[in-house]
Amino acid sequence: MREQPYDQGVRVLFDAAAVRERVSQIGRDIASGAPGDDLVLLAVLKGSFIFAADLARAIPKPLRMDFLGLSSYGRETESSGIVKITQDLSQPIEGAHVVVVEDIIDTGLTMAYLLDNLATRKPASVKVCALLEKPSRAIRNIRIDHVGFVISDEFVVGYGLDYDERYRNLPYIGVLDPRRARRRAVREIRG
Repeated sequence: MREQPYDQGVRVLFDAAAVRERVSQIGRDIASGAPGDDLVLLAVLKGSFIFAADLARAIPKPLRMDFLGLSSYGRETESSGIVKITQDLSQPIEGAHVVVVEDIIDTGLTMAYLLDNLATRKPASVKVCALLEKPSRAIRNIRIDHVGFVISDEFVVGYGLDYDERYRNLPYIGVLDPRRARRRAVREIRG
């Protein structure tokens, strides 16, 4: 039996070269606009971990990194609207200039929740950096200071974004056909 390609059912939206170039530009923009030396990149897990790692290397100035786990999707392709903190910060951010690094902002509900939560921790400033923005799905108006790409209402995977914990390791951002993904999952379960 011939093995199927891992990314079968995924259409490339932004190839690896385009993603690298855009992340480099965002890193330069953050560095040029970041006040002081107390810069904290706050990566929202799990989807932004690859983006955050590449972004940190693209910022030519001192910074700290921290991670916050949030979940609003579970095993679905649409947000449930219910936000759960799955991992909290490891260090205080009081007085720091925080850049929240998110994989995708669509409804804005998760980011609104996070920004309200972070405000109680008294940072000097908070900016939002999203790899992807899906404005057609916005319910809450969120100011995004740095946006990688604006996309239409399609379900995307790769470069950290997943479907049921799969596809995160693709080096590009692609559109997933959920019907094909579900069929593949059924085949894997049946063995």
